[in-house]
Amino acid sequence: MATEFLSLMAVFVIAAITPGADFACVTRESVMFGRRAGILAAIGVGSAIMFHVTYTVLGIGLIVAQSVVAFTIVKWLGAAYLVWLGVQSFRAPAPTALTLEAAQHAARPARRSLAIGAMTNLLNPKATLFFVSLFSTIVSPSTPIAVQFGYGITMSMVLAAWFTIVALFFTTVTMRAAFARIGRWFNRVTGLMLIVLGVRVALQRAG
Repeated sequence: MATEFLSLMAVFVIAAITPGADFACVTRESVMFGRRAGILAAIGVGSAIMFHVTYTVLGIGLIVAQSVVAFTIVKWLGAAYLVWLGVQSFRAPAPTALTLEAAQHAARPARRSLAIGAMTNLLNPKATLFFVSLFSTIVSPSTPIAVQFGYGITMSMVLAAWFTIVALFFTTVTMRAAFARIGRWFNRVTGLMLIVLGVRVALQRAG
């Protein structure tokens, strides 16, 4: 099981640090609303992993991945959500040094940042395909379910920790000053990135 666990984590860590929708979400929450919001979004992303692991272990993920109707529903919900986030970012006013400083101390609702992080991950059909593929190719059918959930808990903690580091990095004084100088372009680039990711999700096939 040690070999199985290490193989699983090696693939997962590579996927986790690859920039995508989760990265864009946590970065924007961190820059626009402060360190606390970024960390909460990171926790939201990490907690969503347990949902993916649960339906994968129970076999539901395979059904969704192989069902054209179910996969299409998840795909379009995820695509619409990412595009909506992208449009909101693209239309947001350009942050300035003053607004960013104020955001660092603003009381953004914790549930909002948590929800944005969790929903960004939950509604990504690529995550469904990834976990179904990951567990079916690396995890042995004889591995106890409790152990498989243990794998999931570890992955959840690793992902939350990674994006917490991302949140901490993007809320340093140096990074805040940089974003204050390119605020308008940051919103537009982040928005465009989320919209492009949404389009890519819409074009995703169950395989």
